[in-house]
Amino acid sequence: MKAAGVGIVSYGTYVPRYRITPDEIGKVWGVDGKAMGKNLNIHSKSVPSPDEDTITISTEALRVAIARGKIDPRDIGALYVGSESHPYAVKPTATVVAQAIGATPSLTAADFEFACKAGTAAIQVCMGMVSSGMIKYGVAIGSDTSQGAPGDALEYSASAGGGAFIIGKGPVIARIDATSSYTTDTPDFWRREGQRYPSHGGRFTGEPAFFRHVTECAKRIMSEQGTKPSDYQYVVFHQPNGKFPQRAGKMLGFTDDQMRYGLVTPYIGNTYSGAALIGLANVLDHAKPGDHVLVVGYGSGAGSDAFDITVTDEIATYDRSTGTPVQESLESGTPLTYAVYAKFRGKIRLSGS
Repeated sequence: MKAAGVGIVSYGTYVPRYRITPDEIGKVWGVDGKAMGKNLNIHSKSVPSPDEDTITISTEALRVAIARGKIDPRDIGALYVGSESHPYAVKPTATVVAQAIGATPSLTAADFEFACKAGTAAIQVCMGMVSSGMIKYGVAIGSDTSQGAPGDALEYSASAGGGAFIIGKGPVIARIDATSSYTTDTPDFWRREGQRYPSHGGRFTGEPAFFRHVTECAKRIMSEQGTKPSDYQYVVFHQPNGKFPQRAGKMLGFTDDQMRYGLVTPYIGNTYSGAALIGLANVLDHAKPGDHVLVVGYGSGAGSDAFDITVTDEIATYDRSTGTPVQESLESGTPLTYAVYAKFRGKIRLSGS
């Protein structure tokens, strides 16, 4: 699928400042946390403070994008927030974010949910609406405060953060040349209504789920575009941990150098809907005019969205003075003990609450 002239006008990210290491988590459960972290290729993960949720993370990321792109919020015609940790079961996140940034009531807004690819799905919808002339700018956000049950393997990776991308026709800092998707009903990860923590089908998680969808989607878009791995300066995959995207990249023929900026999970954990978008933001923080980027998102359940992106000359004058560069978020953070982390995440509750 192509959308001529449509691309990324601006972007912003937000990652909570608190961090916890696999070693600190493992100590509580009698597990070798250092070995677990090495196995997952995760050194630490971000933790939201008690007053942070998907709404606040989305709002902060979008405020950065608006300031950087000098966008008038009244020109935003669509705003979509992709997440699997929306604060309300019945009440949209998107309307709160839209009002917080000063958008007009005449926009369309909605929450998206498709596990970790809800943010990339939102980008595709914005591309279509901009391309058709229905709107000037569309906002696609991928944001999560992901959940992991105490002691579960997910607890070592599930983190928090988000990315906001403003999609329009110009001037764009990165042109989206094409997008492609690959979707099946593969039950590798789910959370039923009313359940606090998700479940995962271990034997489905890797081969029939993540690797099948990511590699098939990547191959399809490269076939459609007539490209090969060596044609891209950078590649970004969804990253449930630090090892899966590296393995997928090698399966497809990409090098570590092509993956280095897009791989952020080893330092901040799996931000779910935000993972691929924060990785793309880090790539754009380092990209030069003419650079070619492949992005492949993934969401359990299961599906992948891929984007073929070309960085334009506008990137050279793009103002990043607002917000925190992704690399700085990867290299900084305030460490937490497990007790404080558990308190922040509501794993410790008062009797009767």
